[in-house]
Amino acid sequence: MKIDRCYCFQKRFADLQAMAEETGAATVQEVQQHVEFGHNCGLCHPYVRRMLRTGQTSFDRIIREEDEPRPCTSAE
Repeated sequence: MKIDRCYCFQKRFADLQAMAEETGAATVQEVQQHVEFGHNCGLCHPYVRRMLRTGQTSFDRIIREEDEPRPCTSAE
């Protein structure tokens, strides 16, 4: 099974990666300021976090929320 997009909004991770590189976005929320995705089920969030961390845009296995930690913020 190939996982390469936010299925609710049909936004490919490769396109989200390009937007992140172009804008300097480093978190899911920062990318969402430029592209609409991930507002329904949220299942793409751990994939987008991994994408932002590693550059990987296509996945062959399911990543769960707890598999990809959220980045620390100054409030945490």
